[in-house]
Amino acid sequence: MLRRMHHAAIICADYAVSKAFYTDVLGLRVIAEHHRAERDSWKLDLALPDGGQVELFSFPDPPARVSHPEACGLRHLAFAVDDVRACAAMLVARGVAVEAVRTDPYTGRRFVFFADPDGLPLELYEVPPRTGDAT
Repeated sequence: MLRRMHHAAIICADYAVSKAFYTDVLGLRVIAEHHRAERDSWKLDLALPDGGQVELFSFPDPPARVSHPEACGLRHLAFAVDDVRACAAMLVARGVAVEAVRTDPYTGRRFVFFADPDGLPLELYEVPPRTGDAT
């Protein structure tokens, strides 16, 4: 049965801008990068610390997609962090517009939304480290 999410795939409008955002701003590590000449497409595999991945794709003239958080389909992509306020401050320092930090009324955990260069809604969700986790 399902164990965890392996990857999220994102088609970006400007590959270079999105690559810089996900690597330089969010700090994801490049696993592999390939140009697929037959498709005139780039594919970039990025590593998350837990083993999950984000894949970035470029395609010539991709169709626009509604990406408002309340539209049907994928609502947002959320990343677990130890300290939402510190991560939000880091994003702001790097020029990223970040919404106000909120608290989930059901879990009591803090979270914040921001967007990637194509307007894809992203969330940071505070999940304290488990006892015994390395920091």
